[in-house]
Amino acid sequence: MALVLVLALLLIIVGCVWLFVAHPLWFPAGASAQAAILDHQFTLALWLLGALFVAGHIVLALSLVRSRRKSQSAYSRGNWRFEVAWTLAITAIFFWFNISGDRLWSSMKLQPVEANAIQVEVTGAQFQWYFRYPGPDGKLGRTNAQKFAKADEGNPLGLDPGDPAGADDIVSTSMVVPVGHDVDLNLRALDVIHSLFIPAMRFKQDTVPGMDIHTHFRPVQMGEYEIACAELCGTGHYRMRAVIRVVSEEEFHTWLIKR
Repeated sequence: MALVLVLALLLIIVGCVWLFVAHPLWFPAGASAQAAILDHQFTLALWLLGALFVAGHIVLALSLVRSRRKSQSAYSRGNWRFEVAWTLAITAIFFWFNISGDRLWSSMKLQPVEANAIQVEVTGAQFQWYFRYPGPDGKLGRTNAQKFAKADEGNPLGLDPGDPAGADDIVSTSMVVPVGHDVDLNLRALDVIHSLFIPAMRFKQDTVPGMDIHTHFRPVQMGEYEIACAELCGTGHYRMRAVIRVVSEEEFHTWLIKR
């Protein structure tokens, strides 16, 4: 039995190392300004934790081989110095991850957006993403979802028809943004918690009913990228997908005019 367990451990080690080195399934190419630093942090974590994973399984396999060679089980009181050193090392790694992660989060979330950032209001609703842009007046109109929201009548967000500021608002089921500009998002939800997830932008943020959550990112690569909901939000969760199109500045302004 011990030999079977050792072989199983070796197969697990080889398989995990192959998945990490070859990574047949991996992140999509980064398309935002923060993608490189996030990928670097993730790679450091994988190398460190992967090394500990492999080392732990090798020690376990050697222990099984050693116990198989002995006719009787040997009682061990352990080594308190090793236990203390191991505990301190794990504690140091834990706090390093927390401190470095906090610095990375702060550098992305607390950095002010540029003056000409693109304003986009993102609303999650079962089971659709809606993206609203201010019109030529530069202002978003009032909304009252409980009173005015009627998706079948073309007003899924509940735009107040009595507010002239909302008459020129642009509502789309896909996000279109210009490359090289900060995108300032105001995240909302109409019903339950959703989570805006854009893998290529290395971006994920929950949308919570009753809250306006502000965050931002900067796309640096033109193209069309997937948007998903990363929070289980109901039976139609699988349908809650959209796309983000990163285009040139000229194409973006043309799109706004045609909308």
